[in-house]
Amino acid sequence: MHGKAHLHSSRFGLNWSPANVALAILLALLFLIFLFLFLSLTAQPALGQNSVPPTAVQAAKMPQYAWRLAHPAKRVPPPKSQVFARAAKHLRPLDSSDIYDNGPIDGNTDAWTINFGFIVSDSFTLASDQTTITGMSFGAWLNPGDTLTSVEVSITSGENSGTSYFDQTVYFTQGTCTVNQYGYNICSETGSFSAPTLNAGTYWVNLQNASVPSGDPVYWDENSGPSLASQNDVGSIPSESFTILGNATTTSSTTFYTDFACPSPQPGFHDLHDFSSNAGPSGLAIDTTGKLYGTFSKGGSHGAGLLYDFAQKAGHWFLTSLYSFTGASNGSGPNGVIVGPQGKLYGAANGGLTNCGGYYCGLIYESEPPANVCATALCSWNETTIYEFTGPPDAAGGSVTTFDSAGNLYGIGYGGAYGQGAVFELSPSQGGWTEEKILYSFTGGADGGGPNSLVLGQDGNLYGTASWGGIYNENCYGYGAYCGVVFQLTPSGSGWTENVIYAFTGGSDGWGPYGLIQNSYGGLNGISTCEGYTWTGCLQYTPETVGVIFGLYNPGNGWNFGIAFDGRYEACENGPSGDVGVHSLATDRAGNLYATWGGAHYSYCGDNCYQEFVCGAIINVGGYPTTLAVGYADIFYNLTTDADGNLYGTTSTCGFGTLQRDTGMIWQYSP
Repeated sequence: MHGKAHLHSSRFGLNWSPANVALAILLALLFLIFLFLFLSLTAQPALGQNSVPPTAVQAAKMPQYAWRLAHPAKRVPPPKSQVFARAAKHLRPLDSSDIYDNGPIDGNTDAWTINFGFIVSDSFTLASDQTTITGMSFGAWLNPGDTLTSVEVSITSGENSGTSYFDQTVYFTQGTCTVNQYGYNICSETGSFSAPTLNAGTYWVNLQNASVPSGDPVYWDENSGPSLASQNDVGSIPSESFTILGNATTTSSTTFYTDFACPSPQPGFHDLHDFSSNAGPSGLAIDTTGKLYGTFSKGGSHGAGLLYDFAQKAGHWFLTSLYSFTGASNGSGPNGVIVGPQGKLYGAANGGLTNCGGYYCGLIYESEPPANVCATALCSWNETTIYEFTGPPDAAGGSVTTFDSAGNLYGIGYGGAYGQGAVFELSPSQGGWTEEKILYSFTGGADGGGPNSLVLGQDGNLYGTASWGGIYNENCYGYGAYCGVVFQLTPSGSGWTENVIYAFTGGSDGWGPYGLIQNSYGGLNGISTCEGYTWTGCLQYTPETVGVIFGLYNPGNGWNFGIAFDGRYEACENGPSGDVGVHSLATDRAGNLYATWGGAHYSYCGDNCYQEFVCGAIINVGGYPTTLAVGYADIFYNLTTDADGNLYGTTSTCGFGTLQRDTGMIWQYSP
């Protein structure tokens, strides 16, 4: 062995003694240390995915290397709190030609490759049907001296997939450019094109095959706006800076700008979605997954109303059109929706085929997803008319309110045997529904008349309010009002028996009850109205009418009535404010009772909100009302709560995405 080693070493003229071996190792280590220090001093700092060293520009033209430059390994997205904070900072009201604004150019955070085979997709939401897209603008990162000439732009139903509505090469005009800290030109690019007319819903805009004379990389600026985003090779990424141009002026982008009269930024209150003016939004229903549903009485593809859902995806909210009503026997002007068995939706609409004295009697519809798997997110749901009202002795113009455990559907309407209103039931049968049954027809006397709310109690009985009637009804005639009752319907043999559990007197308890709910303790809460200047029990310095929240508790031998909230502290400091009413109630699992409250006429307070309740508020009733959020008078009309205690509602005015007061929004309050 020693000889072979000697011959091997002699071949190279070296004597491989132990001392020489140690010296060689030491010299090698010193060389490596020197090389590391030299590279550290001469290399450019790695400041992020956009810090492309000049020596790598040519490599970037090769697809096998491009992803490394735009998306380095171990890239950690910013925390959600940072993303939302940046979105809140950057988003702004829309310009007249904008139909979706994902926020301005950031320029110093990150960007994503849109050439060399990479496709970047960002979602956007259209709030109105029949929207025409005429172009887009976006923020681009370019190497010095480059000018963007064209980009392949497509609009699809999914992340660069599903139904394609538009796909062509678009020529862009380069606007203002600034140089960022990494030496890139950050430029505003605008391109015009004509895309097909689209209905309300969520779509994706995709950029790829960007072209510059040099052939260098082109990047799409990231700004962490409210949309979802992805790239074909890495999946989910932060969203980008872009604006979709067209013929509408609404968007679902969350913004934090408003005039003083609408809800100003305040803790816990969020504008989740803005929609066009005069949409006629209903209250919201919620399913077990937290998805919200609602209707617009106007709009849709046929102008006859729209059924939609509103759900979160990756921390952002998106509104999706489910069904556009066509009018006539299909219905129009839907007035709300409830969630039924198997996730189907039910509601009432105008129309039908039966004439009720100059107008059609109305109908009840059922809506569900298409039977076959839909290839896109934009497939219309199916809608079926399950019952058409015929008018007295049947109900007319009804609304559905609740289901029981057997799948029976209950609702109320006017009409009935005496023309004073009715409670009805629809029962499921194999493959359809049985004929409607009238459970009770009101007479307008001591039993009440004009039912306007109905709930299924925990004991299996039905409870509701009727606007007029009751044994004290004559007390209210002199004031142009009706006293009304709270009623109970109990199954009795083959029918139902009505019991009046409270008749309003027109005094401190008010009149005209509505909005009944059952709380987690089994008690009932509802709303009535009290006259301030004339009737006893209401404070004399209150506005002309004030809202009253009442409670009914059954200890086992009758019902006890009490006032939970009477509006006695809600007056303008400079005089009367007109009607100041309670609009809606909701309760959560913890037993908290919430209400929306507001004055009918903003001008009554001299265009100043001296007292927060008069101008509109969301309140926690409790033992003493606590203000949660305030805003323009009467914007808060309905309430829904989820399993986590968040509150949701809609307004017909005061969307944050505009400085005008004639738009509306879906809002959330998180206690």
